[in-house]
Amino acid sequence: MLGRVSSPLLPSYACSLASVLPSLLGALGVPGPPAALAVPPVRAAALLLVDGLGSELLRRHAADAPFLAGLPDAGPLTAGFPSSTSISLATLGTGVPPGAHGLLGIALRTGGELLDTLTWTAQGTRTDLREQLVPEQVQPVPTALERAEADGVEVTVVSLREFAGSGLTRAALRGGRFHGTHALGDLAAGVLTAVSGSGRQLCYGYHRDLDAMGHLHGPGSLPWRLQLAQVDRLASLIVERLPPDAVLAVTGDHGMVAVDRVHDADTDPVLSDGVAAVTGDPRARHVHVLPGALDDVLATWTAQLGDGAWVVPGEQAVTEGWFGPVAAHARDRIGDVVVAARGGTAVIRSVAEPLISRMPGQHGSLTADEQLVPLLLARAV
Repeated sequence: MLGRVSSPLLPSYACSLASVLPSLLGALGVPGPPAALAVPPVRAAALLLVDGLGSELLRRHAADAPFLAGLPDAGPLTAGFPSSTSISLATLGTGVPPGAHGLLGIALRTGGELLDTLTWTAQGTRTDLREQLVPEQVQPVPTALERAEADGVEVTVVSLREFAGSGLTRAALRGGRFHGTHALGDLAAGVLTAVSGSGRQLCYGYHRDLDAMGHLHGPGSLPWRLQLAQVDRLASLIVERLPPDAVLAVTGDHGMVAVDRVHDADTDPVLSDGVAAVTGDPRARHVHVLPGALDDVLATWTAQLGDGAWVVPGEQAVTEGWFGPVAAHARDRIGDVVVAARGGTAVIRSVAEPLISRMPGQHGSLTADEQLVPLLLARAV
């Protein structure tokens, strides 16, 4: 048992992932509101997003990442809610909270479809929805990369080659030139090439594998720790070769927790009673209810999950600022009931989401382990 329910760690959107790129743009001289984070003026800026790099995990495993652990930290920042990859990448890319950009879950109910926002396919199928659910319309807020490019900054996205033109890339990180990578070597080389030379340069680089090791083996496991050591070396290699008038910023999109207490929304008839759809992901669920069923569903989910989750009406989550200010296009994507898991609890969907439902590492909720991410700043020595 978890004991008494403590308060969730609500995101501070004034100092969050939404603040990172606008602050780097300010350092590059791009006009805009005052920067929330102090980044000295530079000619070139590189942002390395390490999927799954949470502040609490880095603190606990500093010995495996001595270079990163020794860098000045302008954070920790809050990721936003839900604290999962597609939501956080959109928050990072647009510079606005999730409620404003509208990507509010890995599984998202929008346009009459259940959209997998990571693959931009219909949930549970391989049906490509990029024509039916146009990414630039599902997420209509202009990106910080577009802002930088419009001001004359040369912008480069360095990420896995299969993400070129993907729905999530178009929704969250559109703007600039895309440079596809295969491994750590060309990720490092791509970042360095992008910020070298003359003129103002902005580079976004993405590393996926730390998150993958956490999902597959658990955060803090030996495979995860060895991958963290590889990330540490990646960052140090970039900084060793960084031009003197450039900065490298390293952050994460979320942390992660180990799951040891599972409820299955697909096979538990009590949890499915009165429910039209369950979206989000295992640590952050949107429960969309049938007409007239809100009170019963709220009571049932509260009783079933007990001290394993914060369970609130969607209106309460909006009012309390879980998502930040909510735009009109995003409101019906929020569940009638919103669930944020505590401790090692997860609400899986074993039928609709068989792969992620089996994973021992999860994220998405309002705990410090999931919410807090670093912002590490480094200049060449």
